[in-house]
Amino acid sequence: MALPPPARPGRDRPRIVALVGIDGSGKTTQAHRLAADLAERGFRASYRRNAGGRHWFGRLASRLGRRDAEDLIGRRPMFVVESLLRWLAILRALLRRAATGEIAVMDRYAVCQYASLRARGARPAAERRARLAYGLFPRPDVTFLLAVDAKVAYERIERRGYDHEEIGFLYAATEAYRSLPEYAGFVVIDANGTPDQVAAAIRAHLTIPESAALPSVPRPRPAVGPAAGTGTARLPKR
Repeated sequence: MALPPPARPGRDRPRIVALVGIDGSGKTTQAHRLAADLAERGFRASYRRNAGGRHWFGRLASRLGRRDAEDLIGRRPMFVVESLLRWLAILRALLRRAATGEIAVMDRYAVCQYASLRARGARPAAERRARLAYGLFPRPDVTFLLAVDAKVAYERIERRGYDHEEIGFLYAATEAYRSLPEYAGFVVIDANGTPDQVAAAIRAHLTIPESAALPSVPRPRPAVGPAAGTGTARLPKR
């Protein structure tokens, strides 16, 4: 699949960068790396996690002897809880971004909820309600879809060992992302490679002028002369 040209936001720097994709695609790893990379380059940037709570409920279900989150609280209630928790997480992240002026690197965004509903076979009305609620949020300046083979994602999830996902659902989630109307605007990144390879591809497609970085704060020049309190310090020669 050919990658689209590098993303060039209309502003000097993006306000919101979202990383989306199926479970096991490396969203969390790459969102952390991107936020750290931007900070090292002089941009004010922060990682923001926008989970829906399904994995937490899944672990709770496992401890209580249930199959999964839906078996614990019910299918439709889980849709509602997941949508609400992710909505609140995104709202909190956007409020922080507005207060700090940072680049918010989003680990998941609204489209993740739409894809989740489609992959899990929710009724169209559920997605319509979700879109109505999430429509209050601005679209990211750049959305990276980490495209990974479902088998690779499955192996990664099994390796990390703290949760589980059915391979069939991973295939369904892959198709769900591709079916979204927002798909045409995604920057699709091949996420089957190593974390370094994926990070390099993301950086290559996120071009931000260095002039948009925060100005460095000048460090005070140390006084030269007598110790403090013993006389007048002499200014350094220029």
